[in-house]
Amino acid sequence: MYPIFRAFLSQTAAAEAAPNPIVSFLPFIAIIVVFYFIFFRPQAKQQKKHQQYLAELKKGDEVATQGGIIGKVVSVEDRTVTLDVGAGNKVRVIKAQVVGAWQEKAAEPAPKAEAKK
Repeated sequence: MYPIFRAFLSQTAAAEAAPNPIVSFLPFIAIIVVFYFIFFRPQAKQQKKHQQYLAELKKGDEVATQGGIIGKVVSVEDRTVTLDVGAGNKVRVIKAQVVGAWQEKAAEPAPKAEAKK
């Protein structure tokens, strides 16, 4: 017989005595669980938080959009938000494009002096 054919037959003979198929799938199941807890679950939480923020959006909030527009909310409709971007200019944007609240950087506190030893 050919050596390659013998090698194939020896591998198939060993495969017949394989362990339980569920045990062989445990690494794949573990990888799926890890991916769920590291990637998908936090992303779903963040998306839910963003949807809640958009639902609570009201007139007077200062927001930023994905396009980098910063403005005050003038009106909130079902799918759109009208922003006052300054000098009386108003822009209507899709509600889903609002990233979140915009807050100017607060005055940073002065660094504390290190205590002398």
